[in-house]
Amino acid sequence: MFKEFKDFAMKGNVLDMAVGIIMGAAFGPIIGKLVDGILMPPLGLLLGNVDFTNIFLVLKDGASPGPYASLAAAKGAGAVVMAWGEWFNTIITFLITAFAVFMLVKGANSARRKQEAAPAAPPAPPKSEVLLEEIRDLLKKK
Repeated sequence: MFKEFKDFAMKGNVLDMAVGIIMGAAFGPIIGKLVDGILMPPLGLLLGNVDFTNIFLVLKDGASPGPYASLAAAKGAGAVVMAWGEWFNTIITFLITAFAVFMLVKGANSARRKQEAAPAAPPAPPKSEVLLEEIRDLLKKK
């Protein structure tokens, strides 16, 4: 049973999938920081100094009544909020991640097609043919 499990775990597809999951988990925070720290500030600036992380709708006031200066303040007061700005950031993060994965897969498929399209080297002639050619060449010299 251990041998069967070892054979399963060491198959190429299982290892490739494990590496993909680990790389995907490491890639997520990078894209999140790209969206939150680099892409959203200029977009917010273009739209009139809007900070998307602080766009929210108060559904019910908390212990202290609003208006709240930020989403964190609203949540701190116990208000029930619909944080659609954070949702918008998450959508942008997803789209960028999906595009990056698409480009990665596209590149891998292109490389695979080039590799498959490359002509294979012709097979070496059998030893008997090589020996016959050597005999022929020797006979020609005589």
